[in-house]
Amino acid sequence: MADEFSGIAGTPEPSEPSEPSEPPAGDAASDTHQGGQGGQDGQGDEGWSDVPRYVVGALLGGTLGAVAIAAITTVIKEVLAVVSRQDTWVIITLPVLALAAATFVLHVIGCDESAVRRAPQPPAPSRQGRQGGRRLWYVPRIPLAWRTFPSDVARADLTGDVVASAGVEERFPWRQAPLRALAIVITVGLGAPMGTESPAAHLGTAGGSWLGQSRPRLRRMLRGAAIAGGAAGVSVLMGVSLIGTAFILELGRRRQVPLRPARVAAALVGGVVGWLVNIGLGLNLIRLITPKVAPDSLFQIIETCLYVGIFSGLLTTVSGVAIYRVKGWTASPVVRLVVGAAVMLVATLTVLFVADRRSAVGPGGGSILWAEGPGIDSPAWLLLLVAALRATATTAAVAAGGCGGIFVPFLAIGDLAGRSFAPHLGISGDLAGASGAASGIAGGYRLPVTAVVMVIGIGGPALAMTTSIGCVLVASVVGVYATVALDHLHHRWTVAATDSRGP
Repeated sequence: MADEFSGIAGTPEPSEPSEPSEPPAGDAASDTHQGGQGGQDGQGDEGWSDVPRYVVGALLGGTLGAVAIAAITTVIKEVLAVVSRQDTWVIITLPVLALAAATFVLHVIGCDESAVRRAPQPPAPSRQGRQGGRRLWYVPRIPLAWRTFPSDVARADLTGDVVASAGVEERFPWRQAPLRALAIVITVGLGAPMGTESPAAHLGTAGGSWLGQSRPRLRRMLRGAAIAGGAAGVSVLMGVSLIGTAFILELGRRRQVPLRPARVAAALVGGVVGWLVNIGLGLNLIRLITPKVAPDSLFQIIETCLYVGIFSGLLTTVSGVAIYRVKGWTASPVVRLVVGAAVMLVATLTVLFVADRRSAVGPGGGSILWAEGPGIDSPAWLLLLVAALRATATTAAVAAGGCGGIFVPFLAIGDLAGRSFAPHLGISGDLAGASGAASGIAGGYRLPVTAVVMVIGIGGPALAMTTSIGCVLVASVVGVYATVALDHLHHRWTVAATDSRGP
């Protein structure tokens, strides 16, 4: 996904370089590509003998990542709360301005590696010039290495870096994290329809990678610190202990990184540390729906799995494929911004017209509040329409260059799609919503294990959790077949378009 999305649609990810001065991660020796065998700086093969070293690094990196993500997400939440209280014209305008500002940060302040190499070096100032008149103000200058991006990397693609550096975390581009963090706060804080889970994994991994490279004595702990930083960032955000563990390990599997003991141990420590920081600070960063009423019969469970799993999984899968495609759009940043912002604006205005203000701002939590609000008895088609409009807005924000995640938007999209069938199935709205949200992660984000861990971590009656897990399984199957079908249609369309242009 793009996503923060590379590889979600089931298409192999391109290898991405992580630092301007280093070779691409995909060009690493085959042993490092297969999950860190050999490694650099004594990283080891991640076997049992490496577990203590990885655990110590995980404690350091996980703590740093969790605290950093808690602070950044709290800032985003407070800014978004202020934005949501503004007049309607403000909440319509600010997301567009947010996308423009994020584009400025990543493509104007940030620069392209190839352009930097071609640019002539400015002459050094003369001694007389350095000792000349007194400066009236000081303008901080960002070091070039901290704002230079490789030419073939989508600068707003946060998940792509996590996937590309899996197994070779020493190559993670942590120097660009501050610039991306600024773009994330602007994009999500000002109400664009994007989330914070991919930023949490990216910035948490960056913190652990930086920690491991900041001192020579810590280099041997770098991978453990980076893995745990990403896991802790997601866990402190979601408030579920092992969801960060599953998230970071499942992303690594997209690069065929083996689940070796040291790697799993670091991810487990990171997930628990993030959860403990969430509890210790009393955080409530993301609202997850807990089902309270279980289905009445086996038939109702099967019917719910089929309806909710198929429709929530299908809608988010189509959204995921669309997001993957727009991430590969090669238009200039200005063209992407204009087209993406225009589509997002139309979708937002339509949501305002058919639903309410809450549904139009932010990653999607407001739309769930609207759907479950007192006195709301929306027909199924309206809930599905709002879910589709939310999916369109998120896809357009990604196309425009927004810097954020799609995990939380997919939770909202799946929740709304699931709720649309609650009256027909005779189940409670919270069960339909929770099952739909989990299906959205399994189908659209292609993270079924993470979805199952989320269901278990949220809790609820045993039959309700069983129903949600069944929906996850159905959505996973639907996601695979729908992705294959959409890829086939895209291939046929590409061939037909090529043939129509002639030789």
